[in-house]
Amino acid sequence: MTGGLLLSHSDACEGGQSSQATGHVKLADCVDLLSGFAFKSQQFTDDPNDIALVKGENVSQGRVLWDISKRWPLVDWEKFEKFQLAVGDVVVAMDRPWVPAGLKWCFIRDHDPKALLVQRCCRLRANPSLMDQTFLRCVIGGPGFESYIKPITTGVNIPHISGRQILDYGFNLPDPPTQRKIAGILSTYDDLIENNLRRIKILEQMAQSLYREWFVHFRFPGHESARFIDSELGQIPKGWEVKKLAEIAGVNAGSIRATSAPEEIQYIDIASVSTGSIDNIEAMSFEFAPSRARRIVRHGDIIWSTVRPNRRSFSLIIDPAENLIASTGFAVLSARSVPWSYLYQATTTEDFTSYLVNHASGAAYPAVNSGIFENAVVVVPPGDLLTRFNAMAEANQVLQHKLHRHNQTLRRTRDLLLPKLLSDGEMGKP
Repeated sequence: MTGGLLLSHSDACEGGQSSQATGHVKLADCVDLLSGFAFKSQQFTDDPNDIALVKGENVSQGRVLWDISKRWPLVDWEKFEKFQLAVGDVVVAMDRPWVPAGLKWCFIRDHDPKALLVQRCCRLRANPSLMDQTFLRCVIGGPGFESYIKPITTGVNIPHISGRQILDYGFNLPDPPTQRKIAGILSTYDDLIENNLRRIKILEQMAQSLYREWFVHFRFPGHESARFIDSELGQIPKGWEVKKLAEIAGVNAGSIRATSAPEEIQYIDIASVSTGSIDNIEAMSFEFAPSRARRIVRHGDIIWSTVRPNRRSFSLIIDPAENLIASTGFAVLSARSVPWSYLYQATTTEDFTSYLVNHASGAAYPAVNSGIFENAVVVVPPGDLLTRFNAMAEANQVLQHKLHRHNQTLRRTRDLLLPKLLSDGEMGKP
């Protein structure tokens, strides 16, 4: 077996020093670090029964994005025993370790599938005699480690960090009983966040299923008596229409001008959107904002990344802050003659995504322009059916947004708690 780097307490510390005492330590004093294996992409599979691979692209903030995970043949599971991930393992992405959404790290949960660790990611396991594994998770997911990683990340094309740099991170390590108390407190926040994420996923699936049932499979209320006619999208119910997106929605309808811009804006950068949510909105003076901060977005707008469009590069705008501006790297879709809840579902399907991917141009940075969006064709049902759909779908989307906001609050609270609990005055308190 080749590939992989194992750095343990004994060989990562200067002089092989060992410390059984608690206090200020480095990760090298109390964890084993293993870097992943260089699995060949030619052997990747999409079979859900094969082994999931954990690589940089599906390591997110605190969790693995299993839906986009590549797979490896199941028959090789035992062969790669060294790189098998276990429940509780902490994984850090070593290429592009930080994005505007935050540090790219995760941990393996009880219900997660079998998984193997891929190169340019590292797995951390605590020395159980010194450190609680859940406490390690709190340290890696805390603001101190993220603040440490950001300035030491090097490289222009692919920013990266090394295993040695990770192991060199210093922090306060309380005694094991206190570690377990702190981990228990912070894990409560993680559990609440995870529960909200499950609810969001269920709500997403419900809205998508309703859309597909009514508007793809045409099993809408009253479909039994519907007659079908030919269209450029195939047969559709009589009374329905096929229209270009430009006929039912504006594309980049609002653009802010320097002469009439507000002094302060809330800015969404193209790197701040992932998996259908906005991970970071930055308040800044318009005077010093990037020149690409020009797209005006409003409630109900859909923002789509025009560069490398994929299933993770769009989001819906709900109850935006005043003066919310998006990068010109987004196409902003604004519903006109259909409810925004319908427009969102119609423009985030796999078919619509494939349409964008197939029309993207450019070798290094495949991109689509506003015309590609405007010329997309969608099926438009009668107004009464749209109204019935909107009555259910809009409330669903608003609830998802509230759960996302709740999670942001929980994360901020959790991140503020860790340094407080680690401070000398709080270390011994439950």
